[in-house]
Amino acid sequence: MPRVLLKSIGFLFLILIFNFPFWSQAQDTISQKSPLINYLQKLENDFDIKFSYVDEALQTIQIKIPQQTILNEIITEIETQTQLEISKLSERYYSLIKSNTLDICGQVLDNFQDNTIAGATVEVIGSKTAIITDSDGIFYLKNIPRKAIIRIRYLGYKVKYLSAEELAKVSPCTTILMAQGFQELDEVVVYQFLTSGLVKKQDASIQLSVADFGILPGLIEPDVLQTIQALPGIKSIDETVSDINVRGGTNDQNLILWDGIKMYQSGHFFGLISAFNPYLVDKVNIIKNGTSAQYGDGVSSVISMETKNTISDTFFGGAGFNFISGDAYGQIPLSKKLAFQFSGRRSTTDFLNTPTYNSFFDRAFQDSEIKENDNQVENIERNENFYFYDFTGKLLYDINENHNVRVSFININNNLDYIETNTDNSSTSKSQLSQKNISFGGSLESNWTGNFSTSLNLYYTNYNLDAQNNFEDVQQLFQNNRILETAVKLSTNYQFSGSLSWLNGYQFNEVGITNFTNVTQPPFNSNIKGVIRTHALFSELGYESLDTKLTVHIGARFNAIENLNTFKEFIVEPRININYALTKSLYASVQGEFKNQSTNQIIDLKQNFLGIEKRRWMLSDGETLPITKSKQASMSFNYDKQHLYIGIEGFYKNVDGISTETQGFQNQDQFNGEIGSYEVKGVELLINKRTPKLSTWLSYAYNLNTYTFEDINPNRFPNNLDIRHTITFASTYTYNKLKLGGGINYRTGKPFTKPVDGTNAINTTFFPNTINFESPNSSRIADYLRVDASAIYDFDLSPKIKATIGASVLNLLGRKNILNTYYRLDDSNQIETVENISLGITPNINCRIQF
Repeated sequence: MPRVLLKSIGFLFLILIFNFPFWSQAQDTISQKSPLINYLQKLENDFDIKFSYVDEALQTIQIKIPQQTILNEIITEIETQTQLEISKLSERYYSLIKSNTLDICGQVLDNFQDNTIAGATVEVIGSKTAIITDSDGIFYLKNIPRKAIIRIRYLGYKVKYLSAEELAKVSPCTTILMAQGFQELDEVVVYQFLTSGLVKKQDASIQLSVADFGILPGLIEPDVLQTIQALPGIKSIDETVSDINVRGGTNDQNLILWDGIKMYQSGHFFGLISAFNPYLVDKVNIIKNGTSAQYGDGVSSVISMETKNTISDTFFGGAGFNFISGDAYGQIPLSKKLAFQFSGRRSTTDFLNTPTYNSFFDRAFQDSEIKENDNQVENIERNENFYFYDFTGKLLYDINENHNVRVSFININNNLDYIETNTDNSSTSKSQLSQKNISFGGSLESNWTGNFSTSLNLYYTNYNLDAQNNFEDVQQLFQNNRILETAVKLSTNYQFSGSLSWLNGYQFNEVGITNFTNVTQPPFNSNIKGVIRTHALFSELGYESLDTKLTVHIGARFNAIENLNTFKEFIVEPRININYALTKSLYASVQGEFKNQSTNQIIDLKQNFLGIEKRRWMLSDGETLPITKSKQASMSFNYDKQHLYIGIEGFYKNVDGISTETQGFQNQDQFNGEIGSYEVKGVELLINKRTPKLSTWLSYAYNLNTYTFEDINPNRFPNNLDIRHTITFASTYTYNKLKLGGGINYRTGKPFTKPVDGTNAINTTFFPNTINFESPNSSRIADYLRVDASAIYDFDLSPKIKATIGASVLNLLGRKNILNTYYRLDDSNQIETVENISLGITPNINCRIQF
């Protein structure tokens, strides 16, 4: 007997069992809808009341007949199903008003109702409003024009068109059946690849849906800044999340946003772990080029994280722990219009040593004062106390269906206390390091009409990095790097027609940075303060053809930048993003942008903050540290058919106004502060074959990254981040509730500079003596190779509580990868070689529950 017929018979049998006493009365009313006007007339007769309404407004509305028998409950059910406003005028008279907007929800299934369709694209035609269905195939949208048409698309299924009124929010959500078909592939504009939850959007940006995240090699949690490194062109040369290199750029050239707030600290454990709890993050957008005009800063990329933004009717949350930390999160509904989200995470590193902690500690502190002292004499007792924590809060308030307010807060903290005691003479040295980021932000989103909406955002952020070193009460060192930033941004969006939209806005930023250093012996004191104010106007036109074959976004950003101490500058930044469907399966895109930034991180590889946190933020002053400006252009082709995705992209990027102090030089040019530029030419390739259970991919990136410094001889040489070839081969497999992942990461070595051979290696004509080096970056370290593996198993503890256990191993083969090599003079005036080594074999275990 056919499977569908068996299911139908079983379904009818269940209905008979559970509803038999009411069968004769409710058979028609449960399964069928009735015209609302007819039902209102029945209520008028049954309860001796009168309804006032416009016939034309209600003529097309149908409802499921409520099962309630009390009038007030019946009216509430009608409001829920239709989202009409029913007002009681007197004991007998009621009025019905049809609002211009409504909330909608739906659950997308295949046409046999067997499988939910996660990741389906749901769009409101004629607007920028769009969403992707969650892991249960469900979507929610608020304040949608009542007359709007909703388009639902998913690879391998026919496009579905529904009116918003058909999806008016009810409980449970309206079921939407998608029919399989391959003739509509030209409508698909989102490419899913690598693992569930990762999609490439039509504008070439990448979106990560954390709730739908599957598994990646070496990852058992959806760590945002680790996950994005699986993408071509995005890597961390030193294996940290606080130093992400996008297309050959330094980490400070990435604009990292959390709920619209610019973040100056992104890592825990001094860069090895992301500082953002992923379980309240809803989606992450990664933009490498073709950035919208609404974004400033970040000449290399934009990484924008958005936390969950809808109010749930019930409490949800979860908790978990691994070999480094434990965390908890949740959302508490306070009313239908008000909810509170929270998350907290705290390390176990100050009271529990695990294999993961030991591996991370060796990696983080290997080039620091602590590890150097650790290798010295045996009559030294050491006591280190290291821990980190973060917590977030978010208040969600829906004023009404057209206006909502969101207020967000985040606190990130790293702390290290280190005490060293000489048992021979009882002398003591103390070191302390504290790194904190506290930020507040708020937004007001408003839909004034079906075509016009506004967004008001503001934030305050405070970043503070402190270090103290008391050496046997003889020498004291104090260092501080502090940032205070306030910003306000207003944007408007007007939809002229179903194809044309216009985005406009204004943004103001004020950034103040303080750098303080005080040494008691020999006496030295420096206190550098600066403030930069930026006024920016932006405008962008968006066009999408009715058949979605062509989308165009063209805009510009107009920046007036003022350093209160030194300079004023006006900068115009054009932006363009064009995408066109060449065939049903092949798409081409062209992106281009001009960008600038006035905050940079200088790198003092030895002196800064005990040698552990080597970067400090600085403001451009127009002279020793100019405003950094970039130009970038790229073209890509994307092919997606029958579960095979092939994407290739070529790009050119030029970044001007960089200083040797911001690039991490470790040779004769480390402290000279020359100003120059770098140029990157590259190609990125991704091939991904997917089946319902297996995903295998090969990614390759080629970069030719070259510095130009007119005051250095030679004036053109390889960039410190010139990684010519990067290859990843990986695969994930899902079997029922078990997920497995494994992969190989390979890249060529980064450049470094050797001392000259022979007796001239040390320059003794200066005091202190210095090293004579060969030409800058004329040598390369050995190639990098790492194998990672991970496994996750999901199971149910109860109908409402889901559990997950996972295990991962980084550097499964234990290969000793050299990340960096540099040279320095020791106390005996001899050259010593310093090698930074990658993580060794690093296991981790994770246990979580969700409810």
